[in-house]
Amino acid sequence: MASITTARTTAGDRPGQAAMTRRQAELLDQLEALFLADGFARFTLDDLAVRLRCSKSTLYTLAGSKEQLALRVIRHFFRKATVAVEAGTFTVKDPALRVTAYLTAVAAALAPAGPAFHRDLDSFPPGREVYERNTALAADRVRELIADGVAQGRFREVHPTLVADTVTMLMLRIGRGETARATGLDDATAYRELATLLLHGITL
Repeated sequence: MASITTARTTAGDRPGQAAMTRRQAELLDQLEALFLADGFARFTLDDLAVRLRCSKSTLYTLAGSKEQLALRVIRHFFRKATVAVEAGTFTVKDPALRVTAYLTAVAAALAPAGPAFHRDLDSFPPGREVYERNTALAADRVRELIADGVAQGRFREVHPTLVADTVTMLMLRIGRGETARATGLDDATAYRELATLLLHGITL
């Protein structure tokens, strides 16, 4: 994924937030890497200050509490993931291949998120809401790509609305953690499997 630390300052993760300093942007990236690998529920602000070799007051410049900090990092991760996914499919012109390229890019974007992160995300309602909202937006994007492929005659004669609805439901199940509980597959692997099913199921 593209780094946000290439500029001297960068905008906050939500409209209206002040631009961050380079140090704050670096800390946000470091927190993202830590949370994706080890989760976030068990850490206190003191723990995080030690791990990142900074002061608690520096962390407070990013968020006013541990919960707010976790939510900011989660938003940061999914914002970067969205940019990476769109960038990864922008150059794919064939509508049929764009669908599978999109889902493969989603899998790649989610791959750094380990079991601890997903477990903590599932038990943190504000973070889960961010995940489900991003999943719903991704499902809408897949519906658009399928409709485009049907319009251009690149998909075989299937019911496009039914295919889109099936893909959307599975994406939402993946986003809610239901697929992981039912199959043991992590989210990235589930998206790769979904991409394979689509590639062989609806292309000519």
